[in-house]
Amino acid sequence: MYTTAKGARLSDNKMKNGKIILCLVAWALVVIILITIRQPDCHFHSIKYDVRIVNGFTNNSSLPLVIWCASKDSDMGGRALQEGDDYSWSLETKLFTWIIGDDENIFCTMKWDGRRKKFDAFRVSRDSHRCSPLRLCLWLVKEDGFYFSNDGKNYFKDFSWT
Repeated sequence: MYTTAKGARLSDNKMKNGKIILCLVAWALVVIILITIRQPDCHFHSIKYDVRIVNGFTNNSSLPLVIWCASKDSDMGGRALQEGDDYSWSLETKLFTWIIGDDENIFCTMKWDGRRKKFDAFRVSRDSHRCSPLRLCLWLVKEDGFYFSNDGKNYFKDFSWT
């Protein structure tokens, strides 16, 4: 009889653990569905980001910032940006791209006054968290370097031209 009671206790514990796991899975699914519904640019299979690069130089009307951007799949073309002009685009990344190791990347080459710099304007592994919560990746290019912001108000210097 003692072994039956012990067996019954083990069976009860397994049932309780199973119910807890089932509740956690159900809760996680509800959270994912609510996030997907609440954010119109967030689909279950992808997340939309807006990337913007601004010429933040002063008094450079005769020397535009020349920019050329591309990804591994497409050439996005180039622009000559005068002071205050911007080059912007939206992109959708696959959900969980960083888990499967397919790091989507858009790189740009900048030229100005004999200087040249190639950099990643958007890289999923770096920017999926950095550009949140608004999913904005903003770059301000100045004479002394490249500044990043995810809200358009607070910029910090990410790197210089050299």
